[in-house]
Amino acid sequence: MTITISSLQPIIALAAGILILIVPRLLNFIVAIYLILVGLIGLGVFRSLS
Repeated sequence: MTITISSLQPIIALAAGILILIVPRLLNFIVAIYLILVGLIGLGVFRSLS
């Protein structure tokens, strides 16, 4: 399986959802990190990695 930028967002969302189910106290941190990563991906910061 090749991981590209377009497939990175669903993987991050899945991992965040699992972590929230396991440790609900981390909800604020997980949401904040998710939003930062999605914003950086949207701005094309990780474009050079593909």
